[in-house]
Amino acid sequence: MKILILSFVHCALLASGKAVVLPKADALQGLKWTNAAAINNPVNSSSPCSSGWSEFNGRCFRFFPVPMSWASAQRNCVSLQASLASIHNIDEYHEIQRLIKASTNELVRTWIGGSDAQEEGTWLWSDGSPFHYTNWCAGEPNNGATDPRGVQQCLQMNDKPEKCWDDLWCNFALPFVCAKKICPCAH
Repeated sequence: MKILILSFVHCALLASGKAVVLPKADALQGLKWTNAAAINNPVNSSSPCSSGWSEFNGRCFRFFPVPMSWASAQRNCVSLQASLASIHNIDEYHEIQRLIKASTNELVRTWIGGSDAQEEGTWLWSDGSPFHYTNWCAGEPNNGATDPRGVQQCLQMNDKPEKCWDDLWCNFALPFVCAKKICPCAH
């Protein structure tokens, strides 16, 4: 029971993003689960995600309206124990669009976690998940075609009137969406 409570407390603290010293196991001895959770769990019990994050389909998502390069956006996500968002179905795509529109009142072009920088034409998600679902615009990805600026290796969403996917030069500054798995011990 002590291990379960400490695991829960540790996971809750990670999810909250707050650095707190964990109590010793002896300090929790004799407490019931509900008491330990009430004392040590700074996470809102109605949501498994930290403040500012939105839960959908077992993950937490957050839109960041500050434009930056794909690599800088990914570094920012990693600093939050997340990655640029991977999208695995149309429902996740629409949920991310909802988050963007709630923040900007429109569907702005936004970085997500796809890239073919490791091998041209082989698209991978930055979180390592399988790249099965796609929503490419017609004629995309085109790698920049014959554009003199070079190859396009990073994935943006909400491009063109259809609000579909397009490959883009990674140094462009766009807003971005991060995603992270919900801590398994928070359920």
